[in-house]
Amino acid sequence: MEHELSPATLAELRRPRGYPAVSVLTPTHRREPDNAQDRVRLRNVVAEAKKQLETDPDVTRERRADVVRQLDQALTEVDLTHAEDGLLIFAAPGEHQVWSLGRSVPERVVLSDTFLTRNLVSAHAAERPFWVLSVAADRVTLWSGGADRVTEDRTGGFPLTRDLAENFDAERQERIGDAPSTFRDERTHHFLREADSAIGAVLRQDPRPLYVTGEQGALAVLDEFDGAVRHAVHVPHGGLAHGTPEAVWRAIRPVREEEAARETAAVRRELEAARGRRAYAAGVDEVWRSAREGRVGLLAVEENRRVTVRDDAGDHLIPAEAGDPRAREDIVDEIVEQCLETGAEVRFVPDGTLSEAEGIAGVLRF
Repeated sequence: MEHELSPATLAELRRPRGYPAVSVLTPTHRREPDNAQDRVRLRNVVAEAKKQLETDPDVTRERRADVVRQLDQALTEVDLTHAEDGLLIFAAPGEHQVWSLGRSVPERVVLSDTFLTRNLVSAHAAERPFWVLSVAADRVTLWSGGADRVTEDRTGGFPLTRDLAENFDAERQERIGDAPSTFRDERTHHFLREADSAIGAVLRQDPRPLYVTGEQGALAVLDEFDGAVRHAVHVPHGGLAHGTPEAVWRAIRPVREEEAARETAAVRRELEAARGRRAYAAGVDEVWRSAREGRVGLLAVEENRRVTVRDDAGDHLIPAEAGDPRAREDIVDEIVEQCLETGAEVRFVPDGTLSEAEGIAGVLRF
């Protein structure tokens, strides 16, 4: 199953397909006993997708058979033992993808000429993805991070490795009478400069906050370079270039939590200032209308805010019950995607932070 959404991947997902491009969404659960229902629920929603393909007069027999095969293959790739909060299957003639999401989604099936990406985009924004570069003299490892984990990432040629034994300088050691610092070695400098260039290329393709872990000597060398690593958050912690994802997460998590607390406080200050100058929107209805007009410059959303609405009452949204065929169950995700499309910043904050604004608020551009 897929976890990481790069800008290039999103652009590929959003390109038009030959009809039908099928999107299957279903909520999943991380723990017992709630996850006992997931397998049956998933099979039922895929069966509903096949039924819609069967009854759609615009789907030819050949395309129907192809997409059904893709759905069946996708089912075999789903790993519910490591489920998160939502599951998304994309299937079209000749292709399929399975995405595990750290944010709940409504159960639905959509047949169109594009895949339904708004829930995926919203979940990705809520994850607040970041990079971790773990540096040692003989290895530099890249990790991709999200809300509650890091995983090793081999983007950009990582990990970079070298054999230290090949660079041992016995003559130099004898000359200075002591073992030289590994990180003062010229060849080590060259190795770390290569890593700096490599992560710079990764950041140009997929910009995210960057954290760098390593011994103090390694971090000091990186400070000498005027590249991407110099401007990253440095976390003095050795051994992680050869470490496990769990060890990297333990080292990074406190730093992330401190930053999240500062960011939440900053968001509250920005919203309060906007309220004072009457550039403030609050509540789903008001923020939705502002987002459609491209007026939102900063969107703040509580992490687990979900709202089901109908939009058949003119220019306003009205509350609706889940399961209502006329309802839009993912209106918050729609707002998030719309704001990102118009260049707004989107910040997810802890539940209860925006209680006076019904869990969602925005700073308006005009």
